[in-house]
Order: sequence, then structure tokens, then C-alpha cells
Amino acid sequence: MTNIIIIHGTGGSPNGNWFPWLKSELEKLDCRVFVPKFPTPQNQSLDNWLKIFKDYEKYLDENSIVVGHSLGPAFLLSVLENIKRPIKAAFFVAGFTGLLNNLEFDELNKTFVTKRFDWAKIRNNCKKFYVINSDNDPYGSLERGKIFTKNLGTELITLKNAGHINLEAGYSKFDFLLEKIKNEL
Repeated sequence: MTNIIIIHGTGGSPNGNWFPWLKSELEKLDCRVFVPKFPTPQNQSLDNWLKIFKDYEKYLDENSIVVGHSLGPAFLLSVLENIKRPIKAAFFVAGFTGLLNNLEFDELNKTFVTKRFDWAKIRNNCKKFYVINSDNDPYGSLERGKIFTKNLGTELITLKNAGHINLEAGYSKFDFLLEKIKNEL
């Protein structure tokens, strides 16, 4: 059985965006899907998120897939630096590292995105990476996506006019992502 863990971003929740739909679709394919709830915006820090994630680490193995949206990919980089066994695939949607030059978000995100990542360890702990960004993300994630792809040794998948690839941009479903995940099952 494939375990899939979906990680929301700043201000997000397991019930936001396309997460409930994706969870439902993947469960129809006999996947075990987890969508943890992390503290945000209050008490949002890398340490607090990692404490909550401890309960999910046991589901990470060679058949596991992780999916992160927005801040989720940066959080997953920290997870991938420290796991015991490599996982099958990681899907990073509208992700970024580094500050966004947005005071509100930078304050909330800084512990996740300003650290030095061990890219070699991250690459060794995941067999395949998918980096998906939009060409008109209001948070500038296309350029950030290019940084991800360079450091992960993969290609950038660019969606046209998809905004932050969230509910506000019309994404209550995300068929493109589902099809990409199905290819890894």
C-alpha cells in the first residue's frame, strides 16, 4: 500500500484548496492518505511542525509519496533531510525557499525557508521530484521553483495562469497533479 502525506502551507488546513479532493481520489486507488493539521499562523515554526510530523514519520518508506503546497515543500525539504529510508516521490506545488519580501509571510515562514538545506541528503532520500509552479503566482514562486529544480536536479513544470494553485485561483480539484501521482503508484 502506498502512503501519501499532503502538507498544507501558511494559513492552510487539511480542508483547504484541493487537498480533500486529492485525498478522496487517492483513497479510491487504495492509497493511505494523511493530511496533518499544523499550527498556523499562531505558533507556526519549523520546530512546532516537525513535532507534529513525528507521528507520521512511521509512514515514510520506499513506497511513500509526499505532496506539499506553498510552504509545504520547504517543510518537506527539512523532513527529507532527516528520514531513515528513501521515499518514492515528492511533489512540490507552488513551493519556495528564501524570503518573499512580504513582511507578514516572511515573519511566519522564516524558520522554514532561511535555513541552509543539505541538498545532497535530500536528493538521496527521495527517488523522484516533481516541482510544479505557475507563471503568474502572486508570491513569485516561478523563480523560486527554478531554485528548487536546480538544487534537486529535476525539471520545472510550469502551469499557465494558475496563480498560487490554490482555491482562490480556482483549484478545488487538481487533475494534473492526480495524474502525475498515479504515474508513481
